[in-house]
Formats: sequence, C-alpha cells, structure tokens
Amino acid sequence: MLSLCLYVPVSNSDPVEVEYFESNSLPSELKSLFNKLSVFLPSQEFSTYQRWRKKTVKREENDADVQLEFDEFVQYLQDYEKDLKLVVKSLDRKNAGRVDAKEFMQSLWEIGVHISPRHAEKALNSMDKSGMITISSKDWSSYPMVEKAENIPEIILYWKHSTIFDVGENLMVPDDFTIEEKMTGMWWRHLVAGGAAGAVSRTVTAPLDRVKVMMQVYGSRTNNMCIMSGLMQMIKEGGTRSLWRGNGVNIIKIAPESALKFMAYEQIKRLIGSDKETLSILERFAAGSMAGVMAQSTIYPMEVLKTRLALRTTGQYSGITDCAKQIFRREGLSAFYKGYIPNMLGIIPYAGIDLAVYETLKNSYLQQYGTNSTDPGVLVLLACGTVSSTCGQLASYPLALVRTRMQAQAATGGSQNATMSSLFRQILQTEGPAGLYRGLAPNFLKVIPAVSISYVVYEQIKTQLGVTSR
Repeated sequence: MLSLCLYVPVSNSDPVEVEYFESNSLPSELKSLFNKLSVFLPSQEFSTYQRWRKKTVKREENDADVQLEFDEFVQYLQDYEKDLKLVVKSLDRKNAGRVDAKEFMQSLWEIGVHISPRHAEKALNSMDKSGMITISSKDWSSYPMVEKAENIPEIILYWKHSTIFDVGENLMVPDDFTIEEKMTGMWWRHLVAGGAAGAVSRTVTAPLDRVKVMMQVYGSRTNNMCIMSGLMQMIKEGGTRSLWRGNGVNIIKIAPESALKFMAYEQIKRLIGSDKETLSILERFAAGSMAGVMAQSTIYPMEVLKTRLALRTTGQYSGITDCAKQIFRREGLSAFYKGYIPNMLGIIPYAGIDLAVYETLKNSYLQQYGTNSTDPGVLVLLACGTVSSTCGQLASYPLALVRTRMQAQAATGGSQNATMSSLFRQILQTEGPAGLYRGLAPNFLKVIPAVSISYVVYEQIKTQLGVTSR
C-alpha cells in the first residue's frame, strides 16, 4: 500500500520549518489505494490551520492536534483557496528497493519542502518503500466533483472490474461505489451498463459455453469430445441456432442476480464494517461471498434451467416456461436445486482467488508504473481482468463440473440421487483427476473475448447513459 502525502508549496528556496503529522481517516474511495495520510505544512501554515480548526471544528480540550480528519482538512483547503495538484514522485533513485532519508529529503527539497532528518525518518517509516504520492495544487477546490484523470478517486475508479468484465460467471465480489456515485445515481448506471455488456458478451461466447456444458456432462475416456467435434455435433443435431441453446436464461438472470448481490453486499458491509471505514480485502471477500450466496440462492433455479436447455435435443422443450413445467411435473421442486451445494462452495474459491489476484496485479502495477500515468490503460485493465478471472475459474472448476452433472442427472438418465461426494469419487475412479477439468479448454478459450467484448460494450453504453467517471 502507498502513503498519501500532502504538502503546501513553499514560495522560496530557503529552508522552512515544517510540521509533520499523520491520519488514518481516509475516505473509502482512497483507502483502497492508500493506508495512511501524511501531511507536511510549513509552521506558519500549520498555525493558520490550527486557528481555523479551533474556530470551525468543535473538539475536546485534550484532543491531540497531531490528528486530523481528511474531509476536515479538505474543507480547510477550500476555505483558504489553497491550490493543489496531483504529482506522482518516485523516490527510489538508486533502484535499491528502498528509499533512504537523504533521497526522501532531496525529493521534497525539489518541490519546495525542507524537513529535518528526524521528520524524514518518521515519514519513511509509514510509507511504502517503493515511493509515495504527493498532492500539490489545483483540484481540491472542486473536490469531490472533479472529473479530470488527476483526481485520486478517478484513479481508483479505473480499477473497478466486476461491473466491466463478464465471463459468464457472476461470482465476483461486487464493486464498492462511492458516496457521490450513490447520491447522483451513477451506481445504477454502472450496473445497467455492466449488465448490458454482460448480455452481449455472453451471447457472443454462448457456443463455447454450450460446448463446455456438453463436455462436462457427456465427456469421458470413451467419449473424448473436443471443441470442434462438439460444435459439429450440435450443428448436425439442431442447426446453427442450436449453438445458442440456454443463452436466453443466461442473459435473463443477469439483472436479478446483479441487483440482489449488490443490495445484499451493501447491507452486509454495514453489518461487518462502518460507513466511514473501507473494508479490508478479507472483509470484502467475506461480504462478497455472503452476498453471492444470497443472490445465487434466489436465482439458482434459473441455473438449472440454463443447463437443461443447453443439453436439450431439438423439439424437447418449446421454451423456458415449458422446460420449467416439465421438470417440475416429472422431478418435483427439489430438481431446481440440484447441484446447489457445490455451486455455493464454488463461490468461495472463485471470488477469493479473483479478488486476491486482481488486487495483487493492481497494486504491483501501481507500485512499478504508477509514476508515469494515472490511467492504467485498456490493455492493463484487460490483462488484469483476464488473469484474475482465469485463476478464479481454475480454482473453482471441479465444483462447477460436479454442479453441472448434478443439474443434468435426469436429462442424462443417470442416478437422480447422486451426491456431490459420490460424483467426485466416481469421476476420480473412472476418469482420474483430469476428469474434474473436462470442458476447461472452451471455458478458458472464451475468457479473453468475453472480457474484451464486455469492456468495449460497457464503455460504449456508459457513455450513452451519461456516466462521466472512470
């Protein structure tokens, strides 16, 4: 994590006594990047700030002056019309993997801040060893409505990915929306744009998704189905249109699942955190996983319908409603929850690995290349989203395969009472460990086009909806 360092520029080059203090009270949109706020103020400026604070902010008599609230400090900058600007400064000039006090003091001297070795050592102890971010002029006067890329919340918005990247599995941890986005209604525009992008992405990659389901259910050592043979088999049986069987349900379930997961995530965050503090990665994972379980529990019958429709033969069902009626009539209500347990268990490795990998890649990029640009660029975002989604799917794939086989038991004539553990044993005994990854090739093959298409469509739709951030 990086440390956010604020300073007020000094007009002359003479050494100026500087006061230094820290705060942990960063707003939510900043805490995902920074773990601490460090402030350097010339002594004269600090005296002005203290007078403003005593007059404006009600404090206890024994409240320490070395603590400050971020929003309070921004208000001071606005009241006194302080002109600040975002600058990214690399400190490790020797490429030694660490920053010493002399390098730090030299970097600050170049921007007009003169501090003592004692203050330099104190500041370095709280900062990331690879560098810091300083803020030095224009944009605070319109905070938080600034829409330039130099605004720090804008940098963070670039890195949201669960409303942008759709690979057909809605198991990601939801995005955190800022207070501003919630108050202005931008949050639902993001969700609508993400849902529409997901619909287009899933439609384009639907043939690969259906091949994956066919290989998961019918693939074996004796029936070593591959991508091309699966596609040709489906076209021969039902024509080109058959490649999109099950895609209708896959699209319909996007909206209710996204809405339910978002609402559940917001409520769970309030229970395990507070409105003033950003959740840690572990807390976000826990909240996202619980929200995913709630959303999936509600729409799970649609997952079963999707699998049955993808496996159907020509003329078997006249549509989604007819499929649901036949399943209910022949197998009862419980059939709509076959495979529920492995599906819920699959949320944990998928969401956890996806979130951890994405955050790791994001932080690594910012530490190494964050000094050059606030915008990571399309290719960086696509690469991070593709790698994290791929890792998440790889970790949860065996559970997804068992879930699909349980959903398809009646359709394939297998035992309708097979449990998750018995299916695992059966697959390992008859097919070996490789059997748990049947259909993995088309599943991975669709990740790059799915991520790319959903990103492009998302960008186009959000523009039409008037979404100005990100």
